Amino acid sequence: MKISLFAAVGNPGAEYRDTLHNAGVWLLERVASTWGVTFREEKKWQARIATAGDLKLLIPTTFMNHSGRAIAPFARYFSIEPEAMLIAHDELDLEVGTVRFKQGGGLAGHNGLRSIAAEYGAQSFNRVRIGVGHPGQKDRVTGHLLGRSSQTDREVIERCIAAVEEALPLALAGEWQKAMNQLHNQDFRPGQGHAPAPDA
Repeated sequence: MKISLFAAVGNPGAEYRDTLHNAGVWLLERVASTWGVTFREEKKWQARIATAGDLKLLIPTTFMNHSGRAIAPFARYFSIEPEAMLIAHDELDLEVGTVRFKQGGGLAGHNGLRSIAAEYGAQSFNRVRIGVGHPGQKDRVTGHLLGRSSQTDREVIERCIAAVEEALPLALAGEWQKAMNQLHNQDFRPGQGHAPAPDA
């Protein structure tokens, strides 16, 4: 199914802009910049909205844990099915330098995705999972996600984002297998170069 809504989840405000939890927002803002479209804040949707042809772009102005309060009403209003949604988000379960498309499936404990699923009543939406790595201990996760990324990690993640941009036309057209083959064949983890990545 062709994508009608491309959204990203993160936290609003300058203090969170450069945190790893906003990796999905980095992606969507870069895409909008590349396409020459500008976000405008719309309070009724609790979001920043942009349009690119038939595609709607959305970044909630809610905090991460309440992302669904913006995305679900917007999607319902425009009759956008979950399978026509693509959500960009950070992913603890992937190392920095790894990025994956995913169609539906589990939420892996991600609060932004859980909010969308709870508010929309479905979790079959598509995702772009941007690896931010796991700090190794559960009690360090919040500090890891809400801390500023290191320069090295940011540079690696930006290379991942560039790779997503290249594969994005295929994903937006609903050609998921081709999009996955293109994106998943790259590995930007330090020391890995751009060698084909293992299947995941």
